[in-house]
Amino acid sequence: MKKPEQVYNSLIKKYQALIAELTRYINLISNLRLIVFLSGAGLAIYLFVKKNYSLLASELIIFLGVFIYLVYLHNRYFKQKEHFSLLLRINENSLKRLQGKWSDFADDGEEFKDANHPYTEDLDIFGPGSLFQFLNTAVTPWGRYRLRDLLISTPKNIEEITARQKATSELAPKLNWRQELMAQGLKSSKMRDPQALIAWVYRPEGFYRKKAVIIALRALPILTIIWGLITLINPDINYYGIVALLLIQFISLKIRASKRSKCLELTHTYAKDIGAYCQMLKCIETEQFDSVYLQALKAGLQNTRRLPAWQQLNKLTKLAENFANRHNPIYGIFNIVFLLDYQFMLALEKWKENFGHSLQTWLEVIGEFEALASLSVAQHDYPQWVLPEFIADRPYFAAQEMGHPLLYYRVTNNLTFSEPANILLITGSNMSGKSTLLRTAGINLILAYAGTVVCAKKFTCSLMAVYTCMRVNDNLEKRISSFYAELLRIKMVVQAAEEDKTIFVLLDEIFKGTNSIDRHTGAKALLKKLSSHRLLGLISTHDLELTALAQENPKIKNYYFQEYYKNNKICFDYILRPGVSTTRNAAYLMKMAGIDITD
Repeated sequence: MKKPEQVYNSLIKKYQALIAELTRYINLISNLRLIVFLSGAGLAIYLFVKKNYSLLASELIIFLGVFIYLVYLHNRYFKQKEHFSLLLRINENSLKRLQGKWSDFADDGEEFKDANHPYTEDLDIFGPGSLFQFLNTAVTPWGRYRLRDLLISTPKNIEEITARQKATSELAPKLNWRQELMAQGLKSSKMRDPQALIAWVYRPEGFYRKKAVIIALRALPILTIIWGLITLINPDINYYGIVALLLIQFISLKIRASKRSKCLELTHTYAKDIGAYCQMLKCIETEQFDSVYLQALKAGLQNTRRLPAWQQLNKLTKLAENFANRHNPIYGIFNIVFLLDYQFMLALEKWKENFGHSLQTWLEVIGEFEALASLSVAQHDYPQWVLPEFIADRPYFAAQEMGHPLLYYRVTNNLTFSEPANILLITGSNMSGKSTLLRTAGINLILAYAGTVVCAKKFTCSLMAVYTCMRVNDNLEKRISSFYAELLRIKMVVQAAEEDKTIFVLLDEIFKGTNSIDRHTGAKALLKKLSSHRLLGLISTHDLELTALAQENPKIKNYYFQEYYKNNKICFDYILRPGVSTTRNAAYLMKMAGIDITD
């Protein structure tokens, strides 16, 4: 079985070769088009001069047919080249992810950052260098929103997680399908938020659903065309009648013109997005799935209509494409004759009436598939990672060889704790790995709850709401100091514990914004309070006096990190050990940073 790196390198070479071949075809066809045009035009001029009109007509038909066919081939190959270029980009990014270069990815979910969320800021869930940036392959707004939701909320039950695990496990080996789904979405260069489109779908234009209006708008252009033909055939009939009809149609186009234009322009604005959604639906509906979760999602695309969802949406795609040239002057002439704006409005209202109620459901299903596909990327790319197991009877956390999924160079640790020893107090010198351990435990829990693999050899946990207090900043606008901001975070943790929630707490250097006496007193009281509740907690500190609590409180255990010196240089192994740290390195690190601390 090929390694993921080999798979991506192979696909990159494949698409590079296909693109090069198509580029040659496109250049060849471009040259042929020029040759056909010049030779056809030259021959046509010659036959015209010779007054051989019958042969000229035949020549024009043949050369025009050949030219149109070459244009068709050119467009076809160009679209194929664009598609393969998207697949090439997808595979290049996939290789970057494996090489630890994923922080270059443009979509980092920055807009989802929330300083008040229980854990997303401290665990780097959104923003540069985040879990979202690492995982996300969704390109539609709903796909991004759904992935966000999976990363910020705790599932209601274990069954929900296991259902997603089966879904992501099925999607993981479907590499070509996942990439095809993403490529179809990328064909709309920048997806717009579909809320305006959905609002339009649920806002019926009653005027265009009235039978009398429909009959009149259909019949009037037909009457005009028939009268125009009669006028041309019979010279005895004056032109007043046809002029009057065209004038009536011209005036009718001014009625409700502004409102009609807004509606048509809205649909045109979303034309590329609708086309992309259509092809993504086709990807989903033409694929077979085994997991109950994926089958239910696919079944949700069906409505009372017999047509597949993608064909229903394709009708809207064609409508949007048909009036793409609405601002062309030629369109204006045809619009007066055929009342094209009205014909499009009638067709749009008919589509809304027949299929519009399903649009939001379709987009939600696409988004769910995208989110699951994003989660399955880690499962495909890191086969050494494991799906977590869950227990329901008590707060529990056990991990073997657990590492931080976002670190390319990572050190793994074993970590197991549960009741009655539900608080682990972590000590260690600066830069020894305390904060990273806390984030490693937290971010792997988030992956576990989302329904995908975690960065560990074995991982077992229970359902717990995650709360953190690690990065705390002041807020000048709200006049909140860093210490008070930390107190507010601690208050949120305590309130959650007192509500009898099962929670998982990560506290890094608690009460670091105050003096050592207050810090010790406050931390000691907090540890005692937390240890009495139904929770698990990882708490790091430099206050070695706090470690004495483990002797009087069996619910608290001590662990530590240590450093060592080699060739007069400080080194860290980042290995967690039971016990208490006895080393300090602040003075050494200050010296290493070039800070003179000598008297």
